[in-house]
Amino acid sequence: QVQLVESGGGYVQPGGSLTLSCAASGITFRLYAMGWYRQVPGNERELVATITAGRSGEYADSVKGRFTISRDNAKNTVYLEMKSLKPDDTAVYYCRATLGQIGPYWGQGTQVTVSS
Repeated sequence: QVQLVESGGGYVQPGGSLTLSCAASGITFRLYAMGWYRQVPGNERELVATITAGRSGEYADSVKGRFTISRDNAKNTVYLEMKSLKPDDTAVYYCRATLGQIGPYWGQGTQVTVSS
């Protein structure tokens, strides 16, 4: 059974930082491309950042220079380090795993709220 469990969300003031974690089980993690997405109620889920099995990362323009995605294959975990947070970053953040035609698998999401 595949499980993706996000953690690290919370409440932070503008300009603050948070690091999200997504722990995976039930997959050969090192082979999977991993991604972080976010969703605001009433809007579609949008890509934030992705990282390939080869550790190549891509970012949405809105987070470039502020967010960093990384992975630890020994811990089956992908991270999203978020700095200089803005109120527009407020959303539920989801972890996603894909391998070719397999998946995608999604986590349950973690809420990030940026507000003064």
